[in-house]
Amino acid sequence: MINPFTRILGFLDHRFNLHEDRAEEPVIVESIRKNVDFKGVNLWALIFAIFIASIGLNVNSTAVIIGAMLISPIMGPVMGIGLGIGINDLDLVKKGGRNLLIATIISVITSTIYFSISPLHEAQSELLARTSPSIWDVFIAFFGGLAGMVAASRKEKTNVVPGVAIATALMPPLCTAGFGIATGHWYYFIGALYLYFINSVFIAIATYLMTRYLKLHHKQFEEPGIERKVTRYMIAIVIITIIPSIVMAYRIVDKSIFEANANKFIEEQFQHLKTQVVSKSFKYSRKEKSIEVLLLGEHLDKSKQDSIRKNLADYKLSDVKLHIRQGLDAKQQLDLSQIKASILEDVFSSRKHTDTVIQTKSKAVNPNPNVFKEMRVLYPTLQSLSINHAVIYSGGDSILKDTVPVAVTSFKTRIRKADQVKLQTWLRTRLRNDSLKLVVTTSF
Repeated sequence: MINPFTRILGFLDHRFNLHEDRAEEPVIVESIRKNVDFKGVNLWALIFAIFIASIGLNVNSTAVIIGAMLISPIMGPVMGIGLGIGINDLDLVKKGGRNLLIATIISVITSTIYFSISPLHEAQSELLARTSPSIWDVFIAFFGGLAGMVAASRKEKTNVVPGVAIATALMPPLCTAGFGIATGHWYYFIGALYLYFINSVFIAIATYLMTRYLKLHHKQFEEPGIERKVTRYMIAIVIITIIPSIVMAYRIVDKSIFEANANKFIEEQFQHLKTQVVSKSFKYSRKEKSIEVLLLGEHLDKSKQDSIRKNLADYKLSDVKLHIRQGLDAKQQLDLSQIKASILEDVFSSRKHTDTVIQTKSKAVNPNPNVFKEMRVLYPTLQSLSINHAVIYSGGDSILKDTVPVAVTSFKTRIRKADQVKLQTWLRTRLRNDSLKLVVTTSF
């Protein structure tokens, strides 16, 4: 009788066997080796792909960015480096590294040229997503590299390699780096290059591991110490690459937990009071975490405020400072960014109806905090954002009633009319509401 454990092992070996449909070793090596060189067709394809990806990032089009990643041949040198390490072919490693460096420099120069001449200099969400890499990007690059090497070792080519090109996303970070140079945002440049470095390193590491798993023939070094030295270098590079990404991932998770707890705290602690939370904002940094709420309605005395603050610990916010703005302080804030009737009337003056009356509802619409952060990136002088529903009564003899969302912003300096139009268009697209109106105020 066959041992059940043996039967299970046999089933797993049959299902997960990668040697069954494997191409001949010379075919695998040659298919990767020929994509390492960056000259002629590969070089022109790279330049065209960079332009397409830069345009996609510039206009915030995911589809265009995906198309550029499918065109780009930049994964060739990266997989060549991993294969060279796996089969102990140092000449292939050097060739892959040299061509990857050439491809990187040409890509950054190309994207810098594009963003230097582009009339659009605003950092869209697709571009911002490439500036803060984390440990998840490590996992994506690693598993993408494994999938890419598996696909490259098959007799019949599948759609895995194009999928890997999309998932690991080597192109967009290079374009973002060019944007950082062209606009002087060096934080974008450094963050994007780090993401590109993560992707390249872990695709190469995954290719190396899969090469060894497939037992491709590897050369023997004349000096046995060389292989140990290469292994030590690989481990050092992996550690240097992965540590900052773990730190960034921790901060991302910690910030998300903080914001979730802060939202829950505000919803539950201010729910049954005779006051209304008009706006809320969170500050997260290594030095300080704080919550600021703007209230309208019944005044909360010091004892009530202290009672609310004591409950912060119940929401795992014991180290967070709570700032409550109300009374005169709240009125001053509202004068700038909440309900300036004269400015509201000016915004709606383009409507053809006359005798327009605007009544603001008491319940505010609180957008995702990321919307405010993205706006701050686009317009650094932005101080506050509030979105409320406004009821508009208009018309002559027959009164018409309309309810629309109104976004009220406060800036440190005046912004041009053209920028106001752009900002309103961006907000409508970002919040998916074509009827949203924008009110711009200036506090100086």
